[in-house]
Amino acid sequence: MEKSTVVVIGNGMVGYKFCEKLVTKSSNFNLIVFGEEPRQAYDRVHLSEYFNGKSADDLSMSSRSWYAENDITLHLADPVQEINRTDKTVHSLSGITIKYDYLVLATGSSAFVPDIPGVEKEGVFVYRTIEDLDLIKAYAANAKTGAVMGGGLLGLEAAKALIDLGIESTHVIEFAPRLMPRQIDSAGSAMLQSKLKELGLSIHLNKSTSYIGGEHKAESLNFNDDTELPIDMLVISAGIRPRDELAKLAGLHVGTRGGILVDAKMQTSDESIFAIGECALYEGMIYGLVAPGYEMADIVVSQLTGGSKLFYSYDMSTKLKLIGVDVASFGDAFITEPDCRTIVFEDTHKGIYKRINITTDGKYLLGGILIGDADAYNMLLQTVNNKLVLPPNPEDLILGSRGGAESEGAGVMSLPDDALICSCEAVTKGAICSSVTDLGITNVDGIKKCTKASTGCGGCVPMVKDLVNGTLKANGAYIKNTICEHFDYSRQELYDLVKMNQLKNYDLVLDHFGKGDGCETCKPLVASILSSLWNEVIVKQSTIQDSNDRYLANIQKGGTYSVVPRIPGGEITPDKLIVIGQVAKKYNLYTKITGGQRIDLFGAHVSDLPLIWEELIDAGFESGHAYGKALRTVKSCVGSTWCRFGLHDSVSFAIEVEDRYKGIRAPHKIKGGVSGCIRECAEAQSKDFGIIATEKGWNLYVCGNGGSKPQHAQILATDIDKETLVKYLDRFLMFYIKTADPLTRTATWLNKMEGGMSYLKNVIINDSLGICEQLEEEMQLLVNTYHCEWKEVVDNPELRKKFSHFVNEPAQKDPNVKFEEMRGQVKANW
Repeated sequence: MEKSTVVVIGNGMVGYKFCEKLVTKSSNFNLIVFGEEPRQAYDRVHLSEYFNGKSADDLSMSSRSWYAENDITLHLADPVQEINRTDKTVHSLSGITIKYDYLVLATGSSAFVPDIPGVEKEGVFVYRTIEDLDLIKAYAANAKTGAVMGGGLLGLEAAKALIDLGIESTHVIEFAPRLMPRQIDSAGSAMLQSKLKELGLSIHLNKSTSYIGGEHKAESLNFNDDTELPIDMLVISAGIRPRDELAKLAGLHVGTRGGILVDAKMQTSDESIFAIGECALYEGMIYGLVAPGYEMADIVVSQLTGGSKLFYSYDMSTKLKLIGVDVASFGDAFITEPDCRTIVFEDTHKGIYKRINITTDGKYLLGGILIGDADAYNMLLQTVNNKLVLPPNPEDLILGSRGGAESEGAGVMSLPDDALICSCEAVTKGAICSSVTDLGITNVDGIKKCTKASTGCGGCVPMVKDLVNGTLKANGAYIKNTICEHFDYSRQELYDLVKMNQLKNYDLVLDHFGKGDGCETCKPLVASILSSLWNEVIVKQSTIQDSNDRYLANIQKGGTYSVVPRIPGGEITPDKLIVIGQVAKKYNLYTKITGGQRIDLFGAHVSDLPLIWEELIDAGFESGHAYGKALRTVKSCVGSTWCRFGLHDSVSFAIEVEDRYKGIRAPHKIKGGVSGCIRECAEAQSKDFGIIATEKGWNLYVCGNGGSKPQHAQILATDIDKETLVKYLDRFLMFYIKTADPLTRTATWLNKMEGGMSYLKNVIINDSLGICEQLEEEMQLLVNTYHCEWKEVVDNPELRKKFSHFVNEPAQKDPNVKFEEMRGQVKANW
């Protein structure tokens, strides 16, 4: 049978996905692709990661050889100039003429550039392609102030790019009265704005630009309200415009405001020509997300291969991470009362805003908005799309269940089989579960290869993982939570094996219980286990540590490090304060009071770290372990010493507790707090362990969590004396260290624990497992073997050698060598 020729104009994400879907379904077509850009299709969704070290090859959706392997003829940097519908041919810039049977227009969109005087000047860019990013990167090297015109999704991505490029002052200009006006409401936008300001962005709302100032290059933005913003460069990201020029020239029907008109088959006014992606206009709508573009591609493939699939209105729910801030909207996000009932949770301290809209009878979820914490997005979207009946307390959807732990994956397993889990690849729950049951797939990587779920934006990965584990559990399979491909054990199992066999370094652990050479997942984990067991200096395991533990300091985005000395309980003498100030001035360090009542010194160079530590140690300071998965701080209020409401001496107790547990390594960082009365000025109930004074003694709370997903601690014991409290705390912390999964905070550990707090109380207080004496002994061993890691390096010449920029660097620095100040960066003291 003679093959039909399909010509695809456009080699972006949607054009590529059409090719991938077509060759998977049929080999009865000659496929020819014309691309305007000089490279094969790449991931525009994660385009800003180009500034974080990803190369064009990293972003590429396939290798060049993939096209040849699938008999696809690919013409790059050769845009089609003309479509002859009568002859059914296309003519390219390089002079190639191809006859087609079917033509697929995947020309996408271009950046919308408003008609403002001065947009043609040097220093004005759009944010659309890798070539655009290369131009921005080159120009930013000599710029200090940058602005982005547009406060939508792409505008904020562009602003992040300028921050990543080191622009000292970055501004976002938005014509509307709020950021992301199409995705979030006014309250959510205000919360997002406050978070972005904390990250160094200046936001200008309700601003209309009249012209761009400067003789030959952009030097200012001049607004209609007669204000002016001096700038060195401008990135325009004010929306998109469908690329419909070819369609117009060919006489195809287009919308009055642009876009190639298509029907539910994605067919244009010419039955042999289809349009997909951001160039296609369906029922007055241009879909600017990749998922509906992939769905359009699938529909054209269905039409060409004898199917009958049609396109209907597409769910535009989306979850994003903008400059480190979670933003999500789903369902009907903007419906208001009296057409619905609205539940809102707002935490201005942590920058979290959650809103859900439910039906007036309280039975169904209609939509909502999440800012700052979007972990619940996937399940909330499924609740809307599948019209699931809400629980008796709908607020649990955004606050979390407050009645104990939930079984992992229980929510997603209750979805119907036709629930769409991966919208990018249109993969249902039923397809994923069938892959596990029928094909024996046991992990997310297998699901990716089999169904392509989670290969698009990746937002559905947690839900896919829960479905895999839930299906395995339902089938009676044992779910083994292995560390990685090199260790076929859970963290808890490996912890016990290392202890029983008295193994003291990574190579021995790998030889005894692993395989291969190890990876970035298992190496830090093993180092943590070794430290938790034997309490040796973590830097001795430096070859398997990340950069923070390797240099006993937190690396900052400029390549320098921060130094945080321990200040137990937040109590410090005037003399010690003076020393910190003197060290900061001597080494040109930026200082900041942390949320845990300590002082952080930023901007230290690697070779200066031992010198800084030496001066701090001489003044009586120790490492604060701010760089490690260990105890960070035990925060205190002023207690009965100063406060008229204080019941007990919370400061002394906080110092005692912090001194006891300092340096102890764990699966994740640990924070504590001690409050002298129920007014809770130390915020103890938001910590991994919290101690609050009562008239009869102390209450002990455990498993609280701040950060992006706040959770109050739960009470473990009431009205106990200090000795009993420390004993319970020893048991609790050691039980957590021995049993928690890697990088799991105490709150998550408890949430996943079968039996929840009731079980934990039985273990810690009632000794239901008969291990409390052992837990106490193991904790006391760690307490007795404490050492300051900074001091170990300062006193050990061999360890100290590790803190050099170069292996042949002399012990004494050459006084003639120094760094000079450049582009506002602080000069290093050499």
